[in-house]
Amino acid sequence: MIMRNKKQNISGAFGRWLLVLVVIAFLATTAFLWISQTKISQNNAINLLELNISDVREDIIDASDENLLKLTNQIADDLNQSERITSELLAELTKKYGVTEINCINSDGIIFASTYPDFLNYDMRSGGQSAEFMVLLSDETEYVQSYQPVSYDASISRKYGGVTLENGGFVQVGYGAERFQKDIDEFVVGVTRNRHVGEGGSIIIVDENWNIVSDRYGNEGENLDVTGIWIDTDNIPENEAFTADVYGEPCYCMHQLTEGYRIVAVMPKSEAALSRNVSVGVTTVMQIIVFAALFIMIFMLVKRLVVENIYKVNDSLSAITEGNLDTVVDVRSHIEFDALSDDINSTVNTLKKYISEAEARIDAELAFAKAIQHSALPSVFPPYPNRKEFDISATMHTAKEVGGDFYDFYFVDEDTLAFLVADVSGKGIPAAMFMMQSKTLLKSYAESGMSVEDVFTNANEKLCEGNDAGMFVTAWMGLLNTKTGLVTFANAGHNPPLIKRADGSFSYLKTRPGFVLAGMEGIRYRKNEYQLEKGDIIYLYTDGVTEAMNTENELYGEKRLLEVLNKNSECGTQKICHEVKADVDLFVGEASRFDDITMLCLKFNGEKSASMKEITVAATVENIQTVTDFINEQLEAFGCPMKAKTQIDIAVDEIFGNIAHYAYTTETGDVTVSIENGDNPQAADITFIDSGVPYNPLIQAEPDITLSADKRQVGGLGIFIAKNIMDEISYEYKDGMNILKIRKCFS
Repeated sequence: MIMRNKKQNISGAFGRWLLVLVVIAFLATTAFLWISQTKISQNNAINLLELNISDVREDIIDASDENLLKLTNQIADDLNQSERITSELLAELTKKYGVTEINCINSDGIIFASTYPDFLNYDMRSGGQSAEFMVLLSDETEYVQSYQPVSYDASISRKYGGVTLENGGFVQVGYGAERFQKDIDEFVVGVTRNRHVGEGGSIIIVDENWNIVSDRYGNEGENLDVTGIWIDTDNIPENEAFTADVYGEPCYCMHQLTEGYRIVAVMPKSEAALSRNVSVGVTTVMQIIVFAALFIMIFMLVKRLVVENIYKVNDSLSAITEGNLDTVVDVRSHIEFDALSDDINSTVNTLKKYISEAEARIDAELAFAKAIQHSALPSVFPPYPNRKEFDISATMHTAKEVGGDFYDFYFVDEDTLAFLVADVSGKGIPAAMFMMQSKTLLKSYAESGMSVEDVFTNANEKLCEGNDAGMFVTAWMGLLNTKTGLVTFANAGHNPPLIKRADGSFSYLKTRPGFVLAGMEGIRYRKNEYQLEKGDIIYLYTDGVTEAMNTENELYGEKRLLEVLNKNSECGTQKICHEVKADVDLFVGEASRFDDITMLCLKFNGEKSASMKEITVAATVENIQTVTDFINEQLEAFGCPMKAKTQIDIAVDEIFGNIAHYAYTTETGDVTVSIENGDNPQAADITFIDSGVPYNPLIQAEPDITLSADKRQVGGLGIFIAKNIMDEISYEYKDGMNILKIRKCFS
């Protein structure tokens, strides 16, 4: 069994490709959604870190400002109650309140008292950092400066606050990191310990030495690296996100320095990804629903608008390809299918036209080939009306226009008749061509005078040459001595003939057959002999007769053929062939005929009359003179008197002219005219034989010769004259032949 690639139908292929495209689109959108949501979740995490740092920073600044202003106001109250403000007083207040530095500034912005003698008489307006406090000499009553390095020594960081004095000017109080941290550490711990960044994130605050001030996990006093965070301030700027494993969990981190503290915000990546996962999950479910709906709608739409119409077109095309060219494609749902239907119908109409033309051409060519093939076979019966030693008839009915069977008969010398039936393997034109080659070779060798066995031997060698198609021929050929009735024959793989003795029934003449012709080189064939007696019949046939098959797949067979021949054993040769063919047709019935049917029947009558002469010419008016000359030549040999000769000429002219005008309706046929004086030397017997339309001129009503010429009915006068001037005239229709005989005695 040949395995073929399994083809997909268009709806299945479209569905698969649509599914692939939908899946690709789904995966692409999901991937884009994942990437975008990941970026969004990262941005949200960073924004959340920034927000929490900002909040903590503001809380720390507010707490720091509040503590410093509180101390500054207490110191300002003490100074407002003092009679005189001196540097010594400021030194006492420094110790009392634990601050680092106190400066008093007059209404001109000049330091007039300070815990640092170097600051005395310093103009606050002269420094950028100090000039910020000049707002206390205008509209403000309090001012706090952020914790930062002092202008005169960057290694020292302090936070300054200022409050106006009742007598004018203001007091500036500053404290360093130690007091600063002391004042706000407790607040910082409270602010950050319970603060969450998201759900699982936290705030870690460290001092300038990277020691933890506040941590929700209770690691105060420990270095920051215990959390897993390492901040390289040169490479990780403030307020820029970075990642670190905090307490073993991957986290987004951000830091900022504020008031001497470094605020570190931490948020687990898993929490940041949670929002992404939820968003992607919900969106993915919605995408699945949407893409599934789109897939179904597009698939059903395409199937309905395209695939179903294609199936309709294909159904019509299937009917067309199966041979029903009258099928009309009528799919008109859309312009495209309308145009497709018109194009297909136009193509089919054109194809029908071409097929009709081709069929007509092929029919004409096959008819011509059939005519050529049949013209190569003897078709006029009796073929030799002047040869009374035998009767012979043959028929060939091809299964196709042309076939591979053939029969033939011809004289190879004056008294030897060659006759044969053959069957070429195959059918149609190839078999017909091989048949013509075989027929020509057999006749050529037979007419050269070879014996029948040598004819087959030489023909076999010649047919084997270049026989690439591997065709072969079965044949039975006999050479009849018309004087003695001896038949020498050879059989090349053919069916055995049937023989009927004059006083008996048919039986098969079975001899050992030789090998088929063209089957193998180097084969030599054997000669056989059979003696025919007067009245014996020999019947040859091809296997198209015995192997004809009916609707029940039953073979006609040799037994039925024998029965039909015995039933018609008293008939003439042409009748026997006709009856066998009729019985085969009856047996086959409605079944198809697959093989050629060819048969030949020969009856041996004995020696011919020595005085008989005959001529065969075309049935034309132009040949009347030819026939008349032929008859006169024989009459002179018979010693016929002039009067009788003239009467005979008139009869011949009328009879032959009648045949020339009316015997053949479409094509010109032949007429055989014979003359003899067998049983009466003083009489001439003339016979006219044609295969035209059956017509007995003797039953024609005789014309009324008493009427004038213009009143008499046209026709019939010639036969009337012949009947009156001849001594005898007779007609019979036998074996498809009109046979008209006339006798004229001239003694």
